[in-house]
Amino acid sequence: MFGIKRKKVDVFEVVTPIEGICIPITAVMDEVFAKKMMGDGFAIRSSEDTNQVVAPISGKIVALPESKHAIGIMDETRGVSVLVHIGLDTVGLNGRGFTAHVKLNQEVKAGTLLVTLDRQTMATAGLDMTTIVVFTEGYTGEVPLGSKLHQQLAAGTPVLKQA
Repeated sequence: MFGIKRKKVDVFEVVTPIEGICIPITAVMDEVFAKKMMGDGFAIRSSEDTNQVVAPISGKIVALPESKHAIGIMDETRGVSVLVHIGLDTVGLNGRGFTAHVKLNQEVKAGTLLVTLDRQTMATAGLDMTTIVVFTEGYTGEVPLGSKLHQQLAAGTPVLKQA
């Protein structure tokens, strides 16, 4: 109205990668994650009927092994990298039961479909399908889960927002 332009605020947002119960990373049944050896983060005990994993942040796909059990994403603007690790001991499936919907170096937005799971393959293998989001680079703050902790959340639910 008076010629004043508002500066657009760049917000960093992290969303849940899969539907399920939000838990602290320290509750993951894997010592590497629980002791934060790879970095801090959070985890989701996925619902048995969910089969879609989405990007928790916007950025570029920087890691996608042939096993498709983990995806690395980097927000180059902020220098923040996350690792989405789908299930525990899933690397042993060698890609069976995982269908990737993204490619290395592809740009994605938070909420973009990354991988679909064949839940029957996971159930037959008897795997814990807790999905972990680890900040591997560039984020050193607290991971305040607050009211989201121990709640059932849909994939794509915001868990962390910073201006």
